[in-house]
Amino acid sequence: MTLSTTRRASAPQILDRCRELVRPALVASVGRLHPWHAETAAFSLGWRGADGEPVPGSQGKGVRQALTVLGAEAAGGSGEDGVLGAVAVELIHTFSLIHDDIMDGDETRRRRPTLWKAYGTGPAVLAGDALFALAVSTLADAPGPGGPAAVRQLAGALGDLVHGQAQDLLFESRPWSGPGAVLPHEYRAMATHKTGSLLGCAAALGAALAGAPASTVEALDLAGRHVGVAFQAVDDLLGIWGDPQVTGKPVHSDLRRLKKTFPVLAALSADHPAAGRLDALLTSAGPLDDAAARRAAELIDEAGGRRATVTEAEEHLTAARACLDRVPLADEAKEDLLTLIPYLVDRTG
Repeated sequence: MTLSTTRRASAPQILDRCRELVRPALVASVGRLHPWHAETAAFSLGWRGADGEPVPGSQGKGVRQALTVLGAEAAGGSGEDGVLGAVAVELIHTFSLIHDDIMDGDETRRRRPTLWKAYGTGPAVLAGDALFALAVSTLADAPGPGGPAAVRQLAGALGDLVHGQAQDLLFESRPWSGPGAVLPHEYRAMATHKTGSLLGCAAALGAALAGAPASTVEALDLAGRHVGVAFQAVDDLLGIWGDPQVTGKPVHSDLRRLKKTFPVLAALSADHPAAGRLDALLTSAGPLDDAAARRAAELIDEAGGRRATVTEAEEHLTAARACLDRVPLADEAKEDLLTLIPYLVDRTG
């Protein structure tokens, strides 16, 4: 029996190990901020409440941190090689969520008030800016020859992230049908930028900091981008059919907001009678009430939007695995990546 078959760490164990490795450096990095920004950062990271008291159990899973650590290990380095990269991507992820919540007007995240709701819009914008700057400076301080390449990798991902966010915002003003309608392939490109870019960057940063060749860095980046699209597809499913007790959002929340998500766009583009009825419902007037949202969800399912979204996620997970097979990677780290990837997408909330 080989070491890889006896090891078999579960996805939660992998996430726990990587978080524990990264946490001291993340705490130290946040400690470099202005005290006010450090306070708001601790709130956003789920470490403390608005009253400054610790909030146990509210932290995120640390998905991007884990991808960076595993990227370094997969490239033949140690997990420690990827720690500063993991700190940088966690800070950027937090910054992006702060600004997303402001743009979307979301008042809760992880069943807590969002930063702008707890502290005000101005302080939240400043907190996001501070985390952005801190991420770049943290990565720039990384030792070894891989540092400059890692900074370039992060800069490229940031450009893609804001590009995807701009696409997502512009989708809101486009019609549901006709020449200007958002098509599924456009949404896929948006998700690759907005969600996939940082997941891809996370894995690629670890490899870059470990001194991996460009082909390995590129393969890990592309694998992460595919995972990001799959993740977004599942998120879209949860936004319509997720259990409110698990997601923390009302049932049919995305439909009530008339949000253009993949299940809706796939249903509208289908050659099915339900697509026309869905279009008429969505274009009739304003936000949907309970009955209209429930009917829209039924029509999306009837037209095949739900099934198409599941297929979309599955295809991108297969593509992510194929990316990992294209380049030589350390066996145990590759096994951890293959264990983690489906876990990230197979969510109930």
